[in-house]
Amino acid sequence: MNINMTLIGQTIAFAIFVWFCIKYVWPPISNALHERQKKIADGLDAASRATRDLELAQERAEQTLRESKEQASQILEQANKRSAQMIDEAREQARAEGERLVASARSEIEQEVNRAKDELRAQVSYLAVMGAERVLEASVDEQAHRKLLDELAAEL
Repeated sequence: MNINMTLIGQTIAFAIFVWFCIKYVWPPISNALHERQKKIADGLDAASRATRDLELAQERAEQTLRESKEQASQILEQANKRSAQMIDEAREQARAEGERLVASARSEIEQEVNRAKDELRAQVSYLAVMGAERVLEASVDEQAHRKLLDELAAEL
């Protein structure tokens, strides 16, 4: 065999192999590489979008947290104001109730004093009648002298 013919045969076989690879093998490999490259690029884009979305969500969460804290402080402030108002109202009611009780007690005391005075007048008039009976040693008619005794009791 001739070495030139072998080299020419191998060159032709190699050229056919290269043509076959370019025609049938290279396009699917190239398409697979392009698809893989596209998937990687899409994945990176999705990751960067997800990162941006995460940052926005964190900012919104922080803003919502700040707003919630402000609302909580406002609610606490309103509750404190309302409790102070309720305490003031309770004090005012207690003061009014105390004044009413004092007035009621004063009127009861006044009535009791009047009753005691009336009772004392009755006792004084009885004692006066008894004293007059003993002094006169005669029976004094209480009904006949009732007007006189009532006047005397009114003066006392």
